[in-house]
Amino acid sequence: MPQNYNDTIHKMQTPFEMRAGLPKKEPKMLEDWQNNHVYEQMIKNNEGKPQYILHDGPPYANGNIHMGTALNKIIKDIIIRYKNMSGFQAPYVPGYDTHGLPIELKALSSLGDKKSGVSKLELRQICKEFATEHIDVMNEQFQRLGVQGDFANPYLTLRPEFEARQVEIFGEMAKKGYIYKGMKAVYWCPEDRTA
Repeated sequence: MPQNYNDTIHKMQTPFEMRAGLPKKEPKMLEDWQNNHVYEQMIKNNEGKPQYILHDGPPYANGNIHMGTALNKIIKDIIIRYKNMSGFQAPYVPGYDTHGLPIELKALSSLGDKKSGVSKLELRQICKEFATEHIDVMNEQFQRLGVQGDFANPYLTLRPEFEARQVEIFGEMAKKGYIYKGMKAVYWCPEDRTA
């Protein structure tokens, strides 16, 4: 009769299960973090400590996250967690770039054959809706990776106050003479019909 070798090994007794069971555990884990306000508690615990601010270079809100955006966000999360554990109050406010050609191209491709008759005003509205929809998608995906931050209040480049601040800074640069008109070769993309 064959011997069961599992019975011959001295296995450590542990409360951990042998199988990770991530598909079952992940939703419960995320819900637990949200219900217990883990991120908010961490920030509250560090009140009064010196602040450490990591400015998030935002990804384009133009689809699902990919390996590059995931790696970038995870590295930022590691830095923020380290700083919070080493004597700083390091809040993390995620951001999303909701302007630009990558969003315009994805929004146009979602229209299919209808894209040729779209006015510039309609295109702006379509791009805004497209980007806004993907902010929620990306927020959820980053949180599923375990990234913690103020995902309820991300900064968005399409908010009027953000755009107004950009115009204000541009005006200050112009007053100081940093903005000038000069000659430079500009490469034109015939497919995207833009520089």
